[in-house]
Amino acid sequence: MTYQAYFVEEAETGVTASWVSKEDTDLPEGDVLIEVAYSSVNYKDALSANGNRGVTREYPHTPGIDAAGRVISSSVDQYSAGDEVVVFGYDLGMNTAGGFGQKIRVPASWVLKKPSGLTLAETMSWGTAGFTAALSIQKLERAGIVPEKGPVLVTGATGGVGSVAVALLSKLGFSVVAVSGKAEQTEWLKSLGAAEVVSRDTVLALKGKAMAKPLYQAAVDTVGGDMVSAIIPQLQPEGAITTCGMIAGVKFEASVFPFILRGVSLLGVDSVEIPRADKQSVLDKAAGPWKLEGLEAMTTEVGQSGLADVLAKVLNGQGTGRYRVNLNKD
Repeated sequence: MTYQAYFVEEAETGVTASWVSKEDTDLPEGDVLIEVAYSSVNYKDALSANGNRGVTREYPHTPGIDAAGRVISSSVDQYSAGDEVVVFGYDLGMNTAGGFGQKIRVPASWVLKKPSGLTLAETMSWGTAGFTAALSIQKLERAGIVPEKGPVLVTGATGGVGSVAVALLSKLGFSVVAVSGKAEQTEWLKSLGAAEVVSRDTVLALKGKAMAKPLYQAAVDTVGGDMVSAIIPQLQPEGAITTCGMIAGVKFEASVFPFILRGVSLLGVDSVEIPRADKQSVLDKAAGPWKLEGLEAMTTEVGQSGLADVLAKVLNGQGTGRYRVNLNKD
């Protein structure tokens, strides 16, 4: 059977990408064959679609690290034809044909059951970016971060991870300070729940300080690099910062003073290889106590024809909110 896939190939002039017809036999071996209804767009997808070998080793390739759809067939009893399922993380869309194809075939250990509290479309409004935000906040909660102890900073606040983090923290009762280099998005960030919006340069001004005035209880960092260096000295005693991105750099410098004198914690967030049970737990939270009623308003849906433009926006740091891909829409 044929299906459509966004196929990225290498050419003499660089990387090209287009929607092509593929056969089921082109898919890798796996336990579960899934008809994909929706995917989402993440920064890693943009890298893969542009030939980044740090993400995808071999081309041609179909990106898409997220997928939501219905089971066509399964070789394991856990899943049956017609089951609504979600896949995010592991090797999907990196070196395994991903969610920018109308079909995927994956190991059963990658597959999550869609909870009844979310539609397939809503799961992809979350996508890897949204689930990374949820995992970040879960880590902060486990580190003892609670609303009454002070504000929480969110960097890269207009992006996929940052925007969901702002909305979710606000829903949970936190006072959120959003950091952005896009002054024109101030009112939009406040509509998501930010109590205050500060410029990126304001926070970065304290980069290189060993200690600074403790302004924030915690931070959800989505960009890495100098931003991490600048935030750590501004955290309150027993504060914490999660970090999950690297668009601003893969290295940072920091003094040991905040860690020793204030007991600050640096918490890494991985959404790729964590156990399936942990992923299912976060997905169930997103369908229940952490459900974001305003998430649809934060989401832009595109069809096949709109995917290339969105990938370019995300790669260039121009994306806002979440992007969902309807695989059955032109």
